[in-house]
Amino acid sequence: MLGEVTLTASAFHLLLERNVEIHFLTHTGRFRGRLSPGLSKNSLLRMAQHRAHLHLGQRCTLARQFAIGKLTNQRTMLQRYQRRIDDPAIALEIPRIAATIHDLAALSLDTPVAVPVLTTGDVGVEGTPLETIVGYEGAGSASYFRGFGSLLVDTRLWPFPGRTRRPPTDPVNALLSFGYALLTSQVSSSVQMVGFDPYIGYLHSSFYGRPALALDLMEEFRPLIVDSVVLTMLNNRMLAPADFVVEFGAYRLKDTPRKTFLTRFEERLNEEITHPIFGYKVAYRRCIELQARLLAKFLTGEIAAYPPFVVR
Repeated sequence: MLGEVTLTASAFHLLLERNVEIHFLTHTGRFRGRLSPGLSKNSLLRMAQHRAHLHLGQRCTLARQFAIGKLTNQRTMLQRYQRRIDDPAIALEIPRIAATIHDLAALSLDTPVAVPVLTTGDVGVEGTPLETIVGYEGAGSASYFRGFGSLLVDTRLWPFPGRTRRPPTDPVNALLSFGYALLTSQVSSSVQMVGFDPYIGYLHSSFYGRPALALDLMEEFRPLIVDSVVLTMLNNRMLAPADFVVEFGAYRLKDTPRKTFLTRFEERLNEEITHPIFGYKVAYRRCIELQARLLAKFLTGEIAAYPPFVVR
């Protein structure tokens, strides 16, 4: 629920009976709270999730898969546009991302020394392979966003100085941040439906109030869902600079164009693709849930490895 939305008690009861989680967001998409159905009875899965988080080797294995999935899909996004526009800036970044993915895949995950558990409950990452994985993920994403501006048809109308988040200081970054907030809520609902604790993750450290596992699983879908929606709307002139307001240096969408963005975001979630692992047609919304279920199967020993969601 975005902004000042009201529901009747009967509507709340129906949603909870159907195990639909209700998220409350501000007008800018910032998460404020949620109303959840009863806690999943799958306590064995949550115990396996916690064990893997505290085992640095397993945590690094999963963190690397999430990072590889994200960077692979970011590279694919650049490749798709490069085939159409042949831009030198994009051509420069594609092999850089490929090299980062290669280095990630080749990284040794051996941890010769004991790693302390922090008072926050998280495992210290300094000097560990996890710190290296996070560094590679950051370097690969930086390459992607250096080329992202070239994917915009009208760079004079929509300048993109690079990724800025807190606050988003231009319309493009405002759309990306808003979309990522929406996607986080969607993924959080999926992981809880499967039975996970959304606050215990692997690539993202667990801090108070951070849905780390939702952020982990979201990485693979950022470019495919949010970035795709942003590029489609800007390149097809579905938004204009006048659709944004500036408050304390931060950009945000006005009410009416925000509804347009939400509609396109929902359409993208419901868009069907051939699943790269299972081979049948499925909506992106369902793909998110399937990734959560594949993660569950890995943690409970039903499959040997977690396969990230990647497209061609």
